[in-house]
Amino acid sequence: MDRKKTNALAVADFKKDSNTAFGILYEGYFGYTKKFVLNNSGSMEDAEDIFQDALVILYEKLYFDQFNASGCLGSYVMGISKNLWLKKLRNKDFTIEITENYYAHHQEEIDAAIENEIHYWDRLGAYINSISTHCKNLIQDIFMKNKSIEEIQTQYQYTSKHNAQNQKHKCVEQIRKIKEKDILNTD
Repeated sequence: MDRKKTNALAVADFKKDSNTAFGILYEGYFGYTKKFVLNNSGSMEDAEDIFQDALVILYEKLYFDQFNASGCLGSYVMGISKNLWLKKLRNKDFTIEITENYYAHHQEEIDAAIENEIHYWDRLGAYINSISTHCKNLIQDIFMKNKSIEEIQTQYQYTSKHNAQNQKHKCVEQIRKIKEKDILNTD
């Protein structure tokens, strides 16, 4: 789904107090939260809880801040989700209780997490745009579209899964090298 269209539909729906926005955002962005939580010692249930809490916080942010979604709502949701999950991991007794004024009490922390996420995705996008077209397509298929290595092998006509994984590794290495060069240039 087109990000601008997703943002516009979701924001308009939130403002009408309808539940359609939650479905739109779940369909478009839950996969990112699920992947992050599962890769960081969480379960599917944890991912669902974190994502739901992130949507509630986003909803609050829309009303408390006169929020203007200039970026991708997925970045906002992921920033909030990562912040909540990392906080939970740091404090095993931490339970997320979303009260009506949760956003107001944690506004600075949530806003910083969102800004970090947006900055991360902007940098990653620049790195991806700097690699070969073949690698750009492969990276997007694997990481953005969540295609399996078997699907990649078939689509790109690799002779084996091993060859597909080698190509994935080479493409990730292209990004890593560009990132290292970028870090050296900014120091």
